[in-house]
Order: sequence, then structure tokens, then C-alpha cells
Amino acid sequence: MTQVSLGKLRWRCRRGTKELDKMFSDFLDNEYAQASNEMQQGFVLLLEQQDPDVYDWLMGAAVPEERALLAVVKRMRERCGF
Repeated sequence: MTQVSLGKLRWRCRRGTKELDKMFSDFLDNEYAQASNEMQQGFVLLLEQQDPDVYDWLMGAAVPEERALLAVVKRMRERCGF
């Protein structure tokens, strides 16, 4: 997977719901740069998913099947105190 610019990632963090926008932007601003390559790739993959699925995963109503998604969802939930 190629490196994605922070500007493109920031744009993709805009989801249209306040909750998702905040969670994605918080992770990008505070975790992404220091995250492992695997975690960064998981975040990029998460940005490609449908909002209802992402919302369910982040709120704990469902669990993603892909390991890369599971790791980043878990970290994002930890950051929010879930």
C-alpha cells in the first residue's frame, strides 16, 4: 500500500456525522504519525468502509472481521474511553 498524504486522509476523515468526524480526526491528529505501519494501513482501510458499519464498530455494536480493522477500531475506542 502506498503512503497516503495527510491532506487526503484529513479530507477522508470528513464523514458527515459529528461523532465519526471527531473520532477519525482525533486519531489522525494524535495517533497516526506515531502508529505502526500496520495500524496506519488499518486506518486507511477503515476510511474506505461504509459509515453505518464503521459507526457500529466504533460504538461496540458489531466487530469487524478483518484483523487490521479490528486493531484500529480497538485503539480508537480506547481513545474515546469506550
